[in-house]
Amino acid sequence: MNIAVYCASSTKIHPDFFAAASQLGEGLARRGIGLVNGAGNMGLMGASADACLAAGGQVIGVIPTFMIEQGWHHQGLTRLIETADMHERKQTMARLSDGCIALPGGCGTLEELMEVITWKQLGLYLKPIVILNIRGYYDPLLQQLERGIEEHFMGARHADIWRVATQAEEAIDLVLATPLWDASIRKFAAI
Repeated sequence: MNIAVYCASSTKIHPDFFAAASQLGEGLARRGIGLVNGAGNMGLMGASADACLAAGGQVIGVIPTFMIEQGWHHQGLTRLIETADMHERKQTMARLSDGCIALPGGCGTLEELMEVITWKQLGLYLKPIVILNIRGYYDPLLQQLERGIEEHFMGARHADIWRVATQAEEAIDLVLATPLWDASIRKFAAI
């Protein structure tokens, strides 16, 4: 089993975010679950990968060629998969995963999270999605998603697409406990 972890590469963030990333990486390794991420060597990507590897876990990093050329890739991963572009990176991470957890992050993390939520709404990704809401980081996004449901841009049933955790172990538990999404829900994508 592999879990995709979407997260930041920033190094100038609160230590609580680093602690959660490390706890998540270690927790996945302890349970024998592989970590799939964007192969970055810094920020929460690096912290979660390092903790997973230190605990004896496996980490698959997926990264586009241009980022390797910049030297942004982690060089100690179990496996490094090079992709042509960002689109292929996201597709590969989703294909390799049995679920995903989104730690806090910037535009790239938000974009990855929203895309996989959209894929699930359309029945293209049926696996669990967990938002790891450290320090209330995702509160505004969760409020916006609720507003989208209230304003009928999404149906009430779409609130079941994602789960929310506030601790790393809780996020792992939710990924493991959440059933696969029913592909027939696709007919409800249009409101």
